[in-house]
Amino acid sequence: MNVTPPSASPLPRPFAFPRVGHLPFLALDTLGFLRRAAKTHGDVVDIRFGRHLTVLLSNPADIETAHLLSGREFDKGLAGDPVLDALIGRGLLTSEGEFWRRQRRLAQPAFHKARIEGYAGAMVAYAERLARTWRPGDVRDVHADMMGLTLEIVAKTLFDAEPSTEALHTVGEALDVVLRENERQWRGMLFLVPPLLAESRRRVTDAVRRLNAVVRDIIDERHAHPGDRGDLLSMLLEARDDEGLGMTDAQLFDEVKTILLAGHETTANLLSWTWMLLASHPSAESRLHAELDEVLQSRAPTLADLPKLAFTTAVTKEVLRLYPPAWSVQRRTVNAWTLRGHILPPGTPLLISQYVVHRDERWFEAPDEFRPDRWLETNFERRLPKYAYFPFGGGPRVCIGQAFAQMEATLLLAVLATRFRLRSTGAVPLEASITLRPKKGLVMRLHGR
Repeated sequence: MNVTPPSASPLPRPFAFPRVGHLPFLALDTLGFLRRAAKTHGDVVDIRFGRHLTVLLSNPADIETAHLLSGREFDKGLAGDPVLDALIGRGLLTSEGEFWRRQRRLAQPAFHKARIEGYAGAMVAYAERLARTWRPGDVRDVHADMMGLTLEIVAKTLFDAEPSTEALHTVGEALDVVLRENERQWRGMLFLVPPLLAESRRRVTDAVRRLNAVVRDIIDERHAHPGDRGDLLSMLLEARDDEGLGMTDAQLFDEVKTILLAGHETTANLLSWTWMLLASHPSAESRLHAELDEVLQSRAPTLADLPKLAFTTAVTKEVLRLYPPAWSVQRRTVNAWTLRGHILPPGTPLLISQYVVHRDERWFEAPDEFRPDRWLETNFERRLPKYAYFPFGGGPRVCIGQAFAQMEATLLLAVLATRFRLRSTGAVPLEASITLRPKKGLVMRLHGR
C-alpha cells in the first residue's frame, strides 16, 4: 500500500529499507540520524517508522506555526501511545481539546510567579542537605544524585510530602524502567521480535503499578488531612472551573503523575549534562565559580541573587541548547497542510526535535561547541528566529513548569558548584527516551573547592 501523501512534489527521504523503513538507523543512532536527515535533505523530511510516515520539521518558521496553532490546526498526536497512556494517562502532557484547556486553567494558578518563588528556600535546603553527604575524593553516580535531589524537591514543594526512602526509591526505579523501555520501543526494533515487545510491555506495566501505589498514597493522605499547605496539590484539590466543578479523582491522579515525571526528571537531566560539560570546559567552570564566589561570598543562594548570576544562567541556557531534556515534541495535522510545496493530509505525524534545531549552524555559530558566552552577547536572543531555541516548547502548550525548572536548576547549580568541582571518569552515552538522559548514569569524582 502506498502511504506517501499526495503532494505537489515528493517529500525528500533518506534511503530507507523495505518494510522497516528507517528503524535500523534510528535504533543505532536516533539523534545522529535525525540531524543528518535534516542537514542533507532540508527542513521537511520523510521519516519512516516501518511503513508509517512521520514528517521531520526543522525550520523555525514551520515549527512556530505548528506550535501556535496547536489545538486548532494541529494536535499533539500522543493519544494512544501505550507507554505514555500507562505512565501518565490524560495529564497535561497528553490530553487534547477542551479537556486539556480546562485542566490547564485549573492548574495554572498553582504555577503563579509568587507561588513558584516561594519554593526557592526549600530547593536550596535540599541541595545543601545533599552537599553535606558529598565528600572530596568520592566517586558517585551524579545523575542518580540529581534524580534523587529533584524528586525530593518535587515531592516537598509540589505535594508537601516527605516520602520515605523506600517510596522515593520505588518512584525513581519505576520511572527509570518506563523511560528505558520507552526508548527501546520508540526506536521500533522490538516490534520485529514480538516476544521481546511483550516482555518490554510487561516491565512497563509492573513499573507503573508500583508508581501508581506511591501516588495513590500521596493523594489518599491529602484527602485524609485536607487544607491548603501552600503546595501544588492543595491548589489542584481546591481548583474550580466556571461551573464550580473541580478535578475528578482520575484527573487528579494523572496530573500528579505527570508532575512527578516532568517536575524532576527534566531538571535532573539538565543538571547532569551541566556537570558533564563543566568538567570538560575548565575555563567556563572557572568563570562560573568566580561569579558564584563574588555574588554569594560563600553563603547559600537566595531568590534575590538570581538576577546577579548572569553567567550561571547563561550556562544553563547553553546546556539546554546542547542537551535539551525534552529533545523532541510531536504534532499531528488536524486538516490538510500545504507546506513548502508539499500537501500533508489530515492525521500526518510531525516530529520536531529541539536537539536537531538547536544544533543547526544556520542559527548558532559553532553549534556543537559549549559556549555560554553567546547568551551574554548584546541582542543575541532577539536576533534568533523565535523557534530556533525552544527547550520548553512554545505556543499555548508551552511547559507550565518552565519558571519552576529554570529557578530550580540555577539554585541547585549555585549551591553545589560553590563547594565542589566534578570530573568525569568515562564516556557518557546518550539515551533519547521521553527525555534525553545519560544512558548509563554519570559517574564522576568529587573535588572540594
